[in-house]
Amino acid sequence: MITNIAALLSGLIFGLGLILSGMGNPAKVQNFLDFFGQWDPSLALVMGGAIAVGLIAFSWAKRRKTALLGDAMQLPTSTVIDRQLLTGSALFGVGWGLAGFCPGPALMNLSTLTPQVWLFVAAMLAGMWAQHQWAARTAAKQV
Repeated sequence: MITNIAALLSGLIFGLGLILSGMGNPAKVQNFLDFFGQWDPSLALVMGGAIAVGLIAFSWAKRRKTALLGDAMQLPTSTVIDRQLLTGSALFGVGWGLAGFCPGPALMNLSTLTPQVWLFVAAMLAGMWAQHQWAARTAAKQV
């Protein structure tokens, strides 16, 4: 029960941060990525703040054995920069630049009932499903 409440509160705080920062507005995101046009540098401050908070949180989490709610701490262990990571990063960046959405703001914007947002989320979910199928098939071939 407490875990669900913590997840709900975390999601609400994250969504509020997206709204206040403008990350939910695809035009603002696209202007941030348009270095040679109507560049809007304001999201660089949002990213800088997020990176600072993340660095502090991950540094603290690395020293813990359990999460705040008592579950085992699960942090990424891989430090490899491989083709899969670079390909995934490039696909994410291209999608973010074209649509102006990444997963969090896209889900937040479902409440606007805008057909383009629903189409983006459907495509995003289809891509996640396809990647899951690909990874499962690849893992099965390696066994």
